[in-house]
Amino acid sequence: MGATPAWPPRSAPRLFVTPALEAGEHRVLDGPQAHYLSRVMRIGEGDAVILCDDATGEWAARVLSAGKRDVTVELVERLRPREDVPDLTLCPALLKKPRFDQVLEKATELGVAKIRPVVTRRCVADALNMERARTVVTEAAEQCARTALPEIFEPVSLSQLLRQWPEDAVMWFADEQGADDEAIPPAARAFAERLPPAGILIGPEGGFDDAEREEVRGFLQARPVSLGPRILRAETATIAAMAIWMGAMGDWT
Repeated sequence: MGATPAWPPRSAPRLFVTPALEAGEHRVLDGPQAHYLSRVMRIGEGDAVILCDDATGEWAARVLSAGKRDVTVELVERLRPREDVPDLTLCPALLKKPRFDQVLEKATELGVAKIRPVVTRRCVADALNMERARTVVTEAAEQCARTALPEIFEPVSLSQLLRQWPEDAVMWFADEQGADDEAIPPAARAFAERLPPAGILIGPEGGFDDAEREEVRGFLQARPVSLGPRILRAETATIAAMAIWMGAMGDWT
């Protein structure tokens, strides 16, 4: 006699929903989520769906009915509570849409708590479609099995970011000129010396201009770090800095 298959199966589709979920609840999913479940994933009565609410955690649900316009599920059990998120805020300068989508996606996968986009003088883009940004983040969280979504803020100027920065948080400044300055430490070493909360500030494609660099260096909580001897694209620098921080101080440890 074969072993009983695990339930819910690992292949069960995952979705983030609102409002918060409760055990035994019957939840009706409609719109794009219903289309995804019924038309793309071809789920039917009795199939499993994994739901997350960014509040109570991850739940296993059983499909009660699946139609063209809506899908009704029953919450069976909570599988995991909402994950503890390392207190890291990513502050990336706005990039062209495809590259910034990649930043949003990888920031979510790597586990940041907050994303605070910044507009600098050399930014090619000066606005962010917040609805699209939240969609990118949500889909990334669904794909990598996160139970928490990073909080995304409206873009602000560099000066405004510095004015609003919390007093108890260090701001790591990825200085593209730091590789030739012996006074600027490698990121891995510097990150390990300061407990969170923390933020990482990354410039745009053309880097910070001289005035912006001086403004950041004059900021009390800012600490310059080097990401190595090579010139990195803005999105690469962002991903590298997040990965180094997670390895030194985040939940990778």
